[in-house]
Amino acid sequence: MKSTNAPGDYDVYSVVGDRYTFLLTGAQTGGAYAVLDFFVPPGSGSPPHVHRREDEAFYVIDGEFEFIVAGEPIRVTAGGFLFAHRDIPHNFTNVGSTPGRMIVTITPAGLEEFFAEVGTRLQSREDAPIPPTPEDIARLIEATPKYGLEILNGF
Repeated sequence: MKSTNAPGDYDVYSVVGDRYTFLLTGAQTGGAYAVLDFFVPPGSGSPPHVHRREDEAFYVIDGEFEFIVAGEPIRVTAGGFLFAHRDIPHNFTNVGSTPGRMIVTITPAGLEEFFAEVGTRLQSREDAPIPPTPEDIARLIEATPKYGLEILNGF
């Protein structure tokens, strides 16, 4: 089990208009957790959703995000941290005028496999994320039950 990655030795995916870099995967942690770097362009983010299996911890490196957790808006800026419990509806949006970045820890691991399945593989962390097509969104919605996810109120 490989527990380190050299710079440039990461799997990178465009997922519904954002760029997700897999820093550490469940394959490397025995399924305990995964750590991802989310690059989120202005106005982009996730739809309202619920995880049935995972908790997520978001550490904002750059930018300004609005999270909606259990119906409550929460602003998180660089240096801020937010924990989203499983079974609690949530989403995030980059509400700033510049790209934002977050380090996201997912426990237990497995959600990264969903992102790999529904995303488009990129060559490097420098590649721009790809705007989603209707087919990309349909593929994401179709895959959610397999991973214990539920998209709320459409996409």
